[in-house]
Amino acid sequence: MTGSTSERLVAAAFALFEEQGYDRTTVDDIAARAGVGRATFFRTFGSKEDVIFPDADVLLERIRTRLAHATAGTGPVAVVEAAVVVLDHYLAEGDLARARYRLTRTVPALRHRELAGMQRYRQVFGEFLQSWLAETGQVADGDVLGVQLRAELLADSVVTAHNHVLRGWLRGETADPATQLRTALAAILELHGPRSDDEPAAVVVLRADGDLASVLPALRAAVRGPE
Repeated sequence: MTGSTSERLVAAAFALFEEQGYDRTTVDDIAARAGVGRATFFRTFGSKEDVIFPDADVLLERIRTRLAHATAGTGPVAVVEAAVVVLDHYLAEGDLARARYRLTRTVPALRHRELAGMQRYRQVFGEFLQSWLAETGQVADGDVLGVQLRAELLADSVVTAHNHVLRGWLRGETADPATQLRTALAAILELHGPRSDDEPAAVVVLRADGDLASVLPALRAAVRGPE
């Protein structure tokens, strides 16, 4: 078994979980399969659960970093790209992500851990959106929702869209999850995001599979607006 100690432990753990089940697999089993000692396991991971979700803190930091680089005019784009950062991570994991999905569907403790992680993502997006909405004046005085509630609704929608697309990919229901997520997030921001008739229109161009000639008519129609 090759790779770093962390990679060997993760590979060993997931192989054992598939072979004999999560509950029946011990830390000693994982360490032995990876060719390391028990002490090495605990220097690398705090618990057996941590092997399932090893990159949560890293992903959260990457989201914060992307959002921190947003400007007043690029807040929505930053939200989309931060959500895609998370999706791309799972896509890169491939079969490992699918194995995790199977485990979280059948082991209640892991499902609870996954839900707690989702709440952390919501909090990060919500805090950014609340700050961005307030600082850029995107929510007018008298708005029936207000800054905090609008930010929470947007954050919930972003995380829900991401999870829906990710689960579809994990189940083999979509071949292009990145485009599906970008499309969903664009619709969410259009539906729930702040708008003002006094502001000039903004065009956000997202990646598409078609060539330029096939995309231009739709862009021209969007810019012109309704006849």
